[in-house]
Amino acid sequence: MTNVNQNREHQIQIKASDEVLKGVYANALQVTHNREEFIFDFMNIYPWQKMGMLNSRIIISPSHMKRMVKALQDNIKKYEDQFGPVEIGDDKLGQVGFQTD
Repeated sequence: MTNVNQNREHQIQIKASDEVLKGVYANALQVTHNREEFIFDFMNIYPWQKMGMLNSRIIISPSHMKRMVKALQDNIKKYEDQFGPVEIGDDKLGQVGFQTD
């Protein structure tokens, strides 16, 4: 059996709805953690209105977090190799807190 056939046998097909494929914009991210998991809260903040919305909460394991950081670093390098350095601007969003119903 060739490597190509072996790879096909191990492929996982991911289904996604049209709604998920559209994506959601986020201009802020809050990361928290405990011993067992990292929690990513993606938000859209409207500083001029002093409000924002939580778009998505993603919870991952510490080992997956390490893999994700490596993948992000690799992709930033590829992006900068193609388009030039990414400048990090000032954080002007201010303090963020959660309001629950």
